[in-house]
Amino acid sequence: MGAYKYIKESFQKGYAERSDLLRSRVSAWRKEGTIVRLSGPTNLARAHELGYRAKPGVIIARVKTSKGMSKRVKPRGGRKPSKAGRFFSYTKSLQSVAEDRASRRYMNAEVLNSYYIGEDGKYKFFEVMLLDRAHPAIANDPIYSGIVRSKGRSFRGLTSSGIKHRGMGGKGKGFANNRPSFRSTHRGVKVI
Repeated sequence: MGAYKYIKESFQKGYAERSDLLRSRVSAWRKEGTIVRLSGPTNLARAHELGYRAKPGVIIARVKTSKGMSKRVKPRGGRKPSKAGRFFSYTKSLQSVAEDRASRRYMNAEVLNSYYIGEDGKYKFFEVMLLDRAHPAIANDPIYSGIVRSKGRSFRGLTSSGIKHRGMGGKGKGFANNRPSFRSTHRGVKVI
């Protein structure tokens, strides 16, 4: 067995048992800012599965997102019972929201992918991998250079979590109405 398999197993065991190490890490992360730049990935095995390579121009950022649904302001003057809802779930996943935040913070970089690293009662934590567009090591890389050329990947739902929350996980029955986009097929708009 390779080293990455052992790393993956130890992380899965830590999540399942809610280990003391994970709890201490999460409590420390909660006190830090919303977006924190890191020197390297916390879960190296998962980062490598999603395309991470330790080379200059690759940025790792930990992003904190609030759990739960979004709350709408209470309307003045009352409202019909059918329109009286105040809590609404996001259309995007919290992971995609984290990718968008990291992309806005690092405007010169493009989101490669992201993965879950922990949560507590109030927050979820994700690590987002970004690629610096202007760095020569990224521009000369045959794989990363193609990713960097397409701008706004996280906003357009082209990362792995974006593809998942857009419902592009499969083909055929059950997925036909999700292509080319959910909105275009459900609003009666014909895309040619």
